[in-house]
Amino acid sequence: MPAPTRRALLAGAGALAAMRVLPARAGSPAAHRLVIAPAEVPLVAPGGPDTAVWSYNGGVPGPVIRARQGERLQVEVENHLPVDTTVHWHGVRVPHAMDGVPHLTQAPIPARGGRHLYAFDLPDAGTFWYHPHLLSGEAVGRGLAGALVVEAREPLQVDRDLAWVLQDWRVTREAALAPFGGFHDAAHAGRLGNVVTLNGSAAEAFAVRSRERLRLRLVNASSARVYALEFRELAPLVIATDGHPIEPHAPEGRRVVLGPGQRTDLIVDCLGDPGAVAAVVDHGDPRFAYGLVNLVYDPDPIREEYAPAPTPIAPNPLPAPDLGAAEPLVLRLEGGAMGGLTREMAGRGVAWTLNGLSAHEGHHDHAVLATLRSGRSYRVEIINDTAWRHPMHLHGHVFRVLTRNGVPVARPEWRDTALVEPRERVEIAFVAGEPGDWVVHCHVLEHQGAGMAGLFRIAPA
Repeated sequence: MPAPTRRALLAGAGALAAMRVLPARAGSPAAHRLVIAPAEVPLVAPGGPDTAVWSYNGGVPGPVIRARQGERLQVEVENHLPVDTTVHWHGVRVPHAMDGVPHLTQAPIPARGGRHLYAFDLPDAGTFWYHPHLLSGEAVGRGLAGALVVEAREPLQVDRDLAWVLQDWRVTREAALAPFGGFHDAAHAGRLGNVVTLNGSAAEAFAVRSRERLRLRLVNASSARVYALEFRELAPLVIATDGHPIEPHAPEGRRVVLGPGQRTDLIVDCLGDPGAVAAVVDHGDPRFAYGLVNLVYDPDPIREEYAPAPTPIAPNPLPAPDLGAAEPLVLRLEGGAMGGLTREMAGRGVAWTLNGLSAHEGHHDHAVLATLRSGRSYRVEIINDTAWRHPMHLHGHVFRVLTRNGVPVARPEWRDTALVEPRERVEIAFVAGEPGDWVVHCHVLEHQGAGMAGLFRIAPA
């Protein structure tokens, strides 16, 4: 696909600036309603031709759902699409029945008027997101994604707390979404778009004020694109990965890398002079870079003196794996173009395997990768024997990333989605949670749909 153009890529200052932190709802559930339906929005340029999409509550991305750690979240979903759907709460440690996997944790929500109520407690603060888990590649590619922000009991003190949802789209010259499907995408890097939006907007600037402190919650809601964001005139600090606190540090190589499904929280201090411009550039595709958004300084500074250093974020109550007693497992990724893809696999519409097994979406019960015991610790070596990147996501759990190619990671890191580079080995560890069948899959959604999905079956202790 051609390089994304700057005009088609960027964040609307007005839309982002208008986002606000909602007050806590002490002692009561956080109740929301999502109506899933077709819509038309101007993706390519402000005021330009509309593109037919699928939406939550009429927009792309869907509304930012905000709740407080420890609250019970209730979301009533009404489906007006022409197809069945579900909602998966990506990264949240939900009960098995709330995981949103069709034919495994729930029946699909029927097309043209079906309803479903999701209700679960929120044990962890952080940045999460929601999306369908039925026809995933097409549904997400048509726009179905939204941020879920769970605020800590003692929120970090910043001037603005903003969710930035990154999506890419493959559109025609007429601004229509290009047809979905095709084995080529599934066997290669997935469906990469030629238009990138930030919070669904195509404006080119985002207004900031000198001496302002931002918390940016970056969400990669693209079905296949990997982002590597460079904040050129700024010095952001990474403070959380996939929703969970990490030792504050500058991004490795000055770039914030986000695989599909991953999230990164940043502290960005806007130290430029009034009237200055600070560029954010994406280097995720090594063939070209493009300007994602310009942070444009308002003439009036927010304050004269710079704010003190932010206080550390409290850790979430995650079960720590016992590394000494952890049972070893191997998850081997195989297949794909320029790799292990065979003619026999292609004939079945399968491009990828996990441990030699493959599963089409909606039939995960046919690919049980391992049987675990609730409460026990496990070390999993993920071996990427393919020529492509794979962001591997484990439902309902959070894991520690231990090593990459045998080298310990620089700092303790908790994730639910690990980006595994070609020919790389990544070791993770976690405590098996609630009994049930939990999906593990590649979050390049075309890879998932072409076989790279399976189950960890967790039995009672």
